[in-house]
Amino acid sequence: MQILDTRVPAVLLRIDRNPFHHGTLGAVRSLGRAGVEVHVVADSEGSPVRRSRFVCEMHPPPPPGSSTADIAAVLRRVAARVSRPAVLVPMDDASALAVGRMGEDLAGGYLLPQQPGRLAERVADKAELAAVCASVGVPHPVTLIPESPAQAAAAAWQLGLPVMAKWSRPWLIPAGTGLRSTVVVRSAREAQDLYLRGAEAGSPLLLQAFLPPGPDRDWFFHGYVGRSGTTHGGGAGRKHLSWPRGAGLTAVGRWTPNPELETLVERLTTALGYRGIFDLDFRRDGTTGRYHLLDFNPRPGAQFRLFEDGGGLDVVRALHLDLTHRPLPDPVPLPGRAFVVENYAPLGALRPRPRPAGRELAWHAPDDPAPGRAMWSLWTRHVPRRLTQRAARLLSGPAASQESDDATAGGAQGLEAAVTEALEEVALPVDGPVAGGPDPTVVRPRGEAVARPGTRTVPSPAPPPAPSADAPAGSLADDEKASSH
Repeated sequence: MQILDTRVPAVLLRIDRNPFHHGTLGAVRSLGRAGVEVHVVADSEGSPVRRSRFVCEMHPPPPPGSSTADIAAVLRRVAARVSRPAVLVPMDDASALAVGRMGEDLAGGYLLPQQPGRLAERVADKAELAAVCASVGVPHPVTLIPESPAQAAAAAWQLGLPVMAKWSRPWLIPAGTGLRSTVVVRSAREAQDLYLRGAEAGSPLLLQAFLPPGPDRDWFFHGYVGRSGTTHGGGAGRKHLSWPRGAGLTAVGRWTPNPELETLVERLTTALGYRGIFDLDFRRDGTTGRYHLLDFNPRPGAQFRLFEDGGGLDVVRALHLDLTHRPLPDPVPLPGRAFVVENYAPLGALRPRPRPAGRELAWHAPDDPAPGRAMWSLWTRHVPRRLTQRAARLLSGPAASQESDDATAGGAQGLEAAVTEALEEVALPVDGPVAGGPDPTVVRPRGEAVARPGTRTVPSPAPPPAPSADAPAGSLADDEKASSH
């Protein structure tokens, strides 16, 4: 293991109120095992992370809906308590964007990568990302930005159903709306209805060409770009199992070298002048074989510990080494190394450990057993509670009648879909709007339809007459197979 400067503590910041975020625990252990004093600014209620022996102190996070100024005030209080400059590690998108906006205001108490302007905000915004990809020649699914319900319907027909519907800035979605950051849209009417909820979502709706999932199609790439512009501490990985299936977080992943992805990532980060930790999600087009960038997350991915190499380097340790001006060692790749999230893939955790690359479990660790034990205790209470909340939504609220009809019209298949959807929601953050996201500004000129590089707005022709706008939506199992990030 590299020798980190243990005189410099680390502060992990997580605004999203998700008690089962295993990436936060991974960062605590990675730095704590290296002898670094670790402070965590996150909601600790019902979270196994607080049980880790590597946590020096938990600090209350900014309350839901906090402004950037409120978040800065919390970080200043933590800095005063820590009493010396610390490496600041944002663990979710809202935190990364808030820190990016504060920039120099945090310089006295924290060490941060020198990121150009508001680059983190650009790449995290799904509308901006399409333009970024077009500008540097990185494949990205065709993305349309409707400006009216009629344009939303026309875009769905133009792209070819089903299509992916995404909110440009998903961290702005308030809690309790029932809106998801990404959904599969199977009819023009669904696209229209979703567009009408744009004010509620807080950011524009995007409609995106659908890339079907399948074996060997879902990939990710993690890394840390240091002061010199060189990438350290990561690599390419392939999803073997996700939750929800075909669409969600990596439940089982494996380190799988991929020179084509490496070339794409280097082209992208170099062109942008990106500095810091990143987590990129790709899907391979089964027809063309090209890798399309779906998401650019300007912070550690939850499964970043997959890429701890033979020298003990990962992206969080690389960040600490670089910001404390310690030398970054040459990589020692461990292709075949596996990562398993036990609460989403319990059978994967029971399989024999792959040799010689090894395997890491998200929660259980021999040198830090308490979080793993706490996770199962808390998880068995969390799952029934989420199922109960889902059942309550089916039986009440303005959409209850329609939702209930959808669940029962298909008999056993409809009921199975409703239960599956409820189980899927277990994977989502618990409650509370995400604080600290950027102001919900317009991402393109208003008025006449205006196209941006990489995105296209849509004229409003009448949709083709042939299938009905309210064609059958299919089962949720189909949605799971169809979903992309």
